[in-house]
Amino acid sequence: MKRAGFNQLGLPVLLLLPQLLVIAAFFYWPATYAFRSSFYLEDPFGFGSTFVGMANYTDLLASAQYMKVAGFTLGFTFLVTLLSLSIALLLAVKADKVIRGARTYRTLLMWVYAVAPPVAGFLGVMVFYQGNGPMTEFLALFGYEFRLGVNYYDTAAAMIIVATWNHIPVNFIFFLSGLQSIPQSVKEAAMIDNRSGARRFWDITFPLLAPTAFFLLVINITYALFDTFGLIDTLVKGEPGNNPMTLVYKVYVDGFRGNDLGGSSAQSVVLMVLVLLLTVFQFRVMDRRIHYT
Repeated sequence: MKRAGFNQLGLPVLLLLPQLLVIAAFFYWPATYAFRSSFYLEDPFGFGSTFVGMANYTDLLASAQYMKVAGFTLGFTFLVTLLSLSIALLLAVKADKVIRGARTYRTLLMWVYAVAPPVAGFLGVMVFYQGNGPMTEFLALFGYEFRLGVNYYDTAAAMIIVATWNHIPVNFIFFLSGLQSIPQSVKEAAMIDNRSGARRFWDITFPLLAPTAFFLLVINITYALFDTFGLIDTLVKGEPGNNPMTLVYKVYVDGFRGNDLGGSSAQSVVLMVLVLLLTVFQFRVMDRRIHYT
């Protein structure tokens, strides 16, 4: 097979230049500015800044509120990842067995993928609305008053439910593709060796889905940490108060509402380090334990 190549370095660099400029403008420059600002106490009106060294970081780690938000973010990420992956896997297994109306069934399950997080948050507000929300009225039948935006735990539950619902289709698509890529001969051999469907799934099917599951694990963690910003902002109605929030939303609240630019920049750096550690964990630790076929 003939392979394409470049005799000079100029053309490849020219082709990459637009993408490199986008990365520099929207990632490297903001990251560099945030890292620099994390060592300064910024005037909220932009009249100057004072170098404070590591004070923003020490104040951050000593803040009980920040530790509370970090704890909620950890629990939120764990539950959203666990629920969205497990429900999507269950739906994918069931969809893989559907023969009649399979395309319609799969399309209905994937429709939610088109819903943006802010829109999903708005739908969540409608479902859990205190006046006449369907879920609120359903819980009222059992004597429970669901108070979105008022009760801390009710709001947290709504965040987890809506975030999970919004991300299930993505996991469903990948799991279904992984199931359909398993050779039919392997499935037939497994049916001969073991009559139990559950045993066949855990001993044969799930190990073959390990690369897909690992990829989705990282994607879901990243989604719960960062991509739920618009969803959370809509659910708390722009008034976080004592409501639960994630770390990425706290950066916005402290920086753009509290005008604490230095503190919010320090929080951004902490999140960047968290992403870096997650990436290293993915490619240096977990990836060695996954066998691709």
